Amino acid sequence: MTRKVSLLTGKPVPLSMLVDVPKLITAYYTEVPDPAIPNQRVVFGTSGHRGSAFDKTFNEWHILAISQAICLFRKQKNIDGPLFLGIDTHALSVPAFASALEVLAANGVEVMIAEHDEYTPTPVISHAILAYNQGRTNGFADGIIITPSHNPPRDGGFKYNPPNGGPAGLEVTDWIEKKANEFLLNKLKGVERIHFEQALHAATTHRHDYLNHYVNDLGNVIGMDIIRSANIHLGVDPLGGAGVHYWEPIAERYGLNLTVINKIVDPTFRFMTLDWDGQVRMNPASPYAMVKLVALKDRFDIAFACDTDHDRHGIVTQQAGLLPPNHYLSVAILYLFKHRSKWSNSKKIGKTIVTTQMINYVSAKLKTSLYEVPVGFKWFVDGLYDGSIGFCGEESAGACFSRMDGNVWTTDKDGIIAALLSAEMTAGLGQDIGQVYHELEKEFGTIYSAHDNVKATPQQKEILKKLSPQQIKSTNLAGEKIESMLTKAPGNNAPIHGLKVISKGGWFVVRPSGTEEIYEIYAESFHDKNHLQRILDEAQTIVNSAFKSIPTMENSNNE
Repeated sequence: MTRKVSLLTGKPVPLSMLVDVPKLITAYYTEVPDPAIPNQRVVFGTSGHRGSAFDKTFNEWHILAISQAICLFRKQKNIDGPLFLGIDTHALSVPAFASALEVLAANGVEVMIAEHDEYTPTPVISHAILAYNQGRTNGFADGIIITPSHNPPRDGGFKYNPPNGGPAGLEVTDWIEKKANEFLLNKLKGVERIHFEQALHAATTHRHDYLNHYVNDLGNVIGMDIIRSANIHLGVDPLGGAGVHYWEPIAERYGLNLTVINKIVDPTFRFMTLDWDGQVRMNPASPYAMVKLVALKDRFDIAFACDTDHDRHGIVTQQAGLLPPNHYLSVAILYLFKHRSKWSNSKKIGKTIVTTQMINYVSAKLKTSLYEVPVGFKWFVDGLYDGSIGFCGEESAGACFSRMDGNVWTTDKDGIIAALLSAEMTAGLGQDIGQVYHELEKEFGTIYSAHDNVKATPQQKEILKKLSPQQIKSTNLAGEKIESMLTKAPGNNAPIHGLKVISKGGWFVVRPSGTEEIYEIYAESFHDKNHLQRILDEAQTIVNSAFKSIPTMENSNNE
């Protein structure tokens, strides 16, 4: 079974589908979540709490409760430095910012907000936290990013990054989630709050020049002189996201021949083309969402886009069009470990368990250690922070890597440096980076990849989270002997909350999404497309069997 692609896929957004922003904002302030309903509680997935005001899953009460919980967490951990606060361009981000600031100011937290009320990309917040904390032994800073990443315009999101600068780990998010839900149950009793105007002008609220601090440091992580000297023509589509005003200052600061294709900020994101399911989704890794930029590929030597909070990248070359993230990550790893002479030989390559096998081959070619973890960038934070990981990436187009000198850049995904690296590679290698990947295929063979999303109920997601090898009756996968089945990641032995089944000729992973009401099937074949389809079909059969094993389960999503 493969996911059902909408008839509207890749087409402009019909006016009838545009989110009604006034109604959405009204719902944020007027709808009250019921903590007795699991879906309406605070839930931190792989990237913070996400939801929509229309569904009572992202409302004022959620943000007030989470913000107060973070204040209590800071006190418990003696985190008393500034909190760097940033937002993306989703409609719900501005009201959530107001709610958060009201609570943070009431609790006496020193808050750093952007000059000129500018939007702030996720990696810029991480960069600011690390820059402030460098060399300190106390008074550490942390941060909040208000973003649901590339999710549809009706959604909102709220992430907390502790003093290590990266996405908070489970021990942190579990504590915040539990405390926030206690506030919801008690009708916000114990939540401290002052009026927004008072909070905005409080002595503890400060303006911070995020843009220039970040832009001026980019030359320490990207070979800007290489790009400038080659004078290649770059194109960027910010997809209406938080980095929209960063690209021209980058071009001006480093003398780059760069064109910003779309400078529009519109919370309906009406300029997008529809994703695979007919939804508006600012996903730079999706060929459906990237139709407009791909159509312009011949105008540029290399073009790229980032998602709404600019922590993900999409790379478009003249020869390959939109490069699949797995292809780009493989090429980036090969380039960086060959061209960063100051990096230690002990640096590792980080990948998630659903990311391509090609990285394993590249790692072996480079004689570099591989660190394979569950889905979620939080698993890379410690390694990025201490410099033991040189590059890490996810098949969903999230990546980060060390500075030129081998020290930490950010500990969160950074779509901006991933995009600029594609320009450095194009300039430095003098060839289309799509061709570089084809050379890897000639050496190691072609890998056929697929990633299917299927709608799922919370109950179905729980079943898949607990899927075990004992439930798999077959000893073969697509005609080949199953060599191993994993429920924990090889790199850190952490649960993958799903199952990976591996044979000599391919593999699949099935797992529930941590951010949406879907489950995901990832698969690769080292043979051909037909073999890949067999793997997908057998994975779906295993999923269906797991659902049927519970008599009370409804299987309407998998008929």
